[in-house]
Amino acid sequence: MTEGLRERKKRETRQRISDIATGLFLEHGFVTVTMAEVAEAADVSVNTVYNYFPAKEDLFFDRSKGVVDQLARWVRARDAGESAARAVLRELRADIEAVSPRVGLMEGYDRFMRVIHDSPPLRSRLWSMQQETQDNLEAVLREETGAAPDDPLPGLVAGQICWIHSTVFVTIGREMLKGRAPAEVSREILVLVDDIEELLSDRVLGYAVRG
Repeated sequence: MTEGLRERKKRETRQRISDIATGLFLEHGFVTVTMAEVAEAADVSVNTVYNYFPAKEDLFFDRSKGVVDQLARWVRARDAGESAARAVLRELRADIEAVSPRVGLMEGYDRFMRVIHDSPPLRSRLWSMQQETQDNLEAVLREETGAAPDDPLPGLVAGQICWIHSTVFVTIGREMLKGRAPAEVSREILVLVDDIEELLSDRVLGYAVRG
């Protein structure tokens, strides 16, 4: 559908507030910057900021919806004959090989990670996002395999797949914090993904194969 003028202006306003807030957080730290300071810098009212972002953490993780749904989307879109875990491994490898910002392989990502590291509220929100990611993935696995409500396997496999994902992101973040070049980190992470795949059992790698 064509985006209307009102919707476009709202989207642009939201993005401008988010971009300005991110700049302030990177420069001054998350804890010290207030919502009032974000509103002043964006030349909007404090109420306007809260209308778009109910909490300050929402300003920092402004794309969280896409993040917590990502693994579930990858699994839903897996190829015929491909399992859930192998679909996630394939998608991760593609982003890593492309040195994609989607997995943190970009200049300046170390500043983003440092803000999270120095802020307990952001670390707490990140943990909540990881749990929501796993819950979303478990729901998809349960739906697509027709598992019974009391079957623990979808939850166990979802946990394993989320372990793959979080291990890759944590390792990338740690290496980028050292100020390393994204392309160099990319090559090492591809080896890590191969090692992770070797550690997974055949049952996990063969779960939820699309017919």
